[in-house]
Amino acid sequence: MLGGKKSEAVLPRGVSGEASISIIGPGMNIIGNLSTDGTVRVEGRIEGTVRAGKAVLIGKGGEVVGDILTQDAVIGGRVHGTILAESRLEIQSTSVIDGQIRVRTGHLVVEEGAVHNGQTQMLDGSEALALPAPPRVDNSPQS
Repeated sequence: MLGGKKSEAVLPRGVSGEASISIIGPGMNIIGNLSTDGTVRVEGRIEGTVRAGKAVLIGKGGEVVGDILTQDAVIGGRVHGTILAESRLEIQSTSVIDGQIRVRTGHLVVEEGAVHNGQTQMLDGSEALALPAPPRVDNSPQS
């Protein structure tokens, strides 16, 4: 975090993220929002919103403090925030989720031993599934 502002990781123009996999390795800590058209694998820690066009995979040692918006998600670590999965959500036995889960009806898999403290909302095909737009950052000088 530079100058007290959160940053957002975005792929450069002309680079297709659909087939890309971004890996946040063990011991890596990101403060800021992350956005990709592809897949994100988290083995470290992210503080911020994670938006992935294809999938979010959180390993046993991974942690996200913020919201997740994606097509498919496999959670094996910790999440403190809302998870929105358009297609499928798998919650593994090693996971701990503190927050809301919103997923399409029939596309939720929960393994025995998983912990969820929060509300689960199953949506039918007609309901919109989206996070609110990120807040605008005011870059005007402070007086």
